[in-house]
Amino acid sequence: MRKNLLSVVISVFNGEKELEDCLKSASFADEIIVVNNSSTDKTEEIARRYTDKIFTRPNSPMLNVNKNFGFSKATGEWILNLDADERVTLELQKEIKEKIGNWKLEIGNSRPSGYWIPRKNIIFGKWIKHSGWYPDRQLRLIRRGKGKFPEEHVHEAIKVEGEVGYLKNHIMHNNYESISQFLYKLATIYGPNEAEQLIKKGYSFDPRDAIRFPVKEFLSRFFAREGYRDGFHGLILSVLMAFYHFIVFSYIWEKHKFKQINDEVILAETEKEIVQSSKDFFFWFSKERTKFIKNPVSKIFHQILRKVKS
Repeated sequence: MRKNLLSVVISVFNGEKELEDCLKSASFADEIIVVNNSSTDKTEEIARRYTDKIFTRPNSPMLNVNKNFGFSKATGEWILNLDADERVTLELQKEIKEKIGNWKLEIGNSRPSGYWIPRKNIIFGKWIKHSGWYPDRQLRLIRRGKGKFPEEHVHEAIKVEGEVGYLKNHIMHNNYESISQFLYKLATIYGPNEAEQLIKKGYSFDPRDAIRFPVKEFLSRFFAREGYRDGFHGLILSVLMAFYHFIVFSYIWEKHKFKQINDEVILAETEKEIVQSSKDFFFWFSKERTKFIKNPVSKIFHQILRKVKS
């Protein structure tokens, strides 16, 4: 009997709208394992069209617990971990088969135990190429028994024993499709977990961070990581991510029993932060605008635009 070379592990909760396309893209594997996180829709019915290796588990808030469980049930020499809203492109299928089929010495004198895979995030109907969403490399292809999630943070990467390599082709990620979906995950899953992680790492409560957290995130997304190059999508996503960090701070405040601060202190410190934030915004606008002025084509365009406006 031929030994399984590749197992795909998918952990899913109520994924009837997206699971089938994921399973189709994973059908090149020798084995598909689906961990059904107590779904109440047609998830299991859809999964059974592609595999009989379906395991039902409680829907744990720590999502990676059930992913690790799926790894333990895999029999392939290699494991590819996918979420239900992800797709393996044909190019990536070919690259994975070639990589694990040949499995030559690639890094020093040791064989890789895992591979980082770039991911294309489709958010609100558009591939987001900037704003910190690309190349969004994910450590998803691992040798069985050589890696697992630490189960500490919902956004953590798999920890691998040994060297890791990099693949060129992409996983397609049909990420957020609506504002309500984004806000739901932000407020109920990611926010509380992020707050707990910051507290565990020794974060000291500072009321000024109610402004600092979101401002820093917006500047990072929209300017430093050139979110403006994603157009209006980039602006909205930068604002939403800034709001996410405000939510994280709010959960930390809740952990501190909604600590009260003197109103005079709040007014004075808020003024200082707003003034500083204004300086930061002015700096970044000036810096990024210079890029367009240095570009001859953009310079001509802006000159024409000024004449039209005048």
